[in-house]
Amino acid sequence: MAIMTQEMLDEMKATGTISFATASKDGTPNVVPVGMLFMGEDGNVWLVDNFLNKTLANLKENPKAAFYIFSKDFPESYQIKGTVTIENSGEDYEKAVAFAHSRKETLPAKNLIKMKVEDIFYVTPGDHAGKKL
Repeated sequence: MAIMTQEMLDEMKATGTISFATASKDGTPNVVPVGMLFMGEDGNVWLVDNFLNKTLANLKENPKAAFYIFSKDFPESYQIKGTVTIENSGEDYEKAVAFAHSRKETLPAKNLIKMKVEDIFYVTPGDHAGKKL
């Protein structure tokens, strides 16, 4: 398991909308913009599923996902890869629903997607681009 640093978490928050990538079992890619992606209390990255139709279908077939964080205000950018689980009940799910509703009460918050971070790579241009941390 790879560990995200505080700088990475700060950059993830500053980025706002993040591109989240999945692939179906047959390899068909899907990338969507997400705004409710954050570090959960359990050490996994949490994503609140409000409208993730193809993404959710892909994750049920193939639980691998990736996203990248980039902000012009930070010196480095990163690609994060991992394996997800999907929850739609329980204490963590209820926390995710409360978070979503604190942003906008009418959001459906259908699922909590938890991503266990397994690999982190640099994506900043330069000699270290593409290298694993």
